[in-house]
Amino acid sequence: MKMAQTQKWLFFADRFENKKPSSQMSKLDVVIDFIVFLLVSVGYCIEAVHHTLFGHPEKDLNGEIAVITGGGGGLGRLLAMRLVRLGTKVILWDISQEGLDESTKIIESMGGWCKAQIVDISRREEVYKAADEIRSKYGDVTLLFNNAGVLSGRALLDTPDHLIERSFNVNVVAHFWTVKAFLPKMIENNHGHIVTIASMAGHVGIAKLIDYCSSKFAAVGFDEALRLELEVMGIDSVHTTVICPYFIQATGMFDDVNSRWVGTLNSNDVADRIVLAVRRNEKMALIPWYFSFMLAFKYIFPWGCTSGFLRRLVPDATPQHILPSPVTTPSIQKQDEMNFNNNNNINNNNIDKETELIKRMSTAIDGERVL
Repeated sequence: MKMAQTQKWLFFADRFENKKPSSQMSKLDVVIDFIVFLLVSVGYCIEAVHHTLFGHPEKDLNGEIAVITGGGGGLGRLLAMRLVRLGTKVILWDISQEGLDESTKIIESMGGWCKAQIVDISRREEVYKAADEIRSKYGDVTLLFNNAGVLSGRALLDTPDHLIERSFNVNVVAHFWTVKAFLPKMIENNHGHIVTIASMAGHVGIAKLIDYCSSKFAAVGFDEALRLELEVMGIDSVHTTVICPYFIQATGMFDDVNSRWVGTLNSNDVADRIVLAVRRNEKMALIPWYFSFMLAFKYIFPWGCTSGFLRRLVPDATPQHILPSPVTTPSIQKQDEMNFNNNNNINNNNIDKETELIKRMSTAIDGERVL
């Protein structure tokens, strides 16, 4: 079924690739192209309905080698636990040695194969060096989970510049380095899967999450453009999946979010859904699934409807940070003082959050306790 999909796509793509400029196309060429497009689209729709009614085929992950960024805790750790149960070898990247040690201990106690590396994914030299080390010691990576993410959770004018840069460097720019590090071998071997952990905030804007939303919008676009580029190149066995969950519990990022109509997601359920999406080679997984209707709502109805819906759905994404009073021109001196204070306090705040998370995160999986 997948090969048939690719052949249909390549046939359609070749028609456009070999065409004369549109100004020189005959009316017959335009009609033929449009008919081909309709036929291919109908085929994809029929296939989607078939999968909805009868289920998707699920691939075997036994023997795969997976790199998971942000594997020192939270969702990354839960993903690793599920993958090793399927026979996958996991390599965890994180900046926290303590978190990596704890994750490795848990996974090895389950009988899983696990290695860990201290890697700051925002630094491409570290990414490339760690990737070379993996290839020389363990072989070619076949699964890449771009899972690591950071959040400042402040209004734009209250967000220090270095935190905005950090949000983009970790949440999306790092994806360029990790993909460039592992994709060439995936293409060479005609086998691989790249998973982007984005967010529903990559589809809709949320107040006090401007840097986070922007970086997640970019991550969603990165996945889509990469997938299309692989298809145009005729590479049909290197897959990409983008995961867009709502706010997740017990990850240390949105534990205090004020969500009115939809409850925050259980991290175990999200991890299960991600692994299922990977095994099915799904292109995009919105969690929960019915949020796909919200995206349609956004583009169909006027902005006032969308704005009202979002403000009621998420009255406050980060209650611990208060919105500032309206200002017309930010004070540079005040911003510099804010940057200085934040630079002094951010590390302590992160350490406190990590310590609290480790204490609070007690998750059950198949009757076993985690942490």
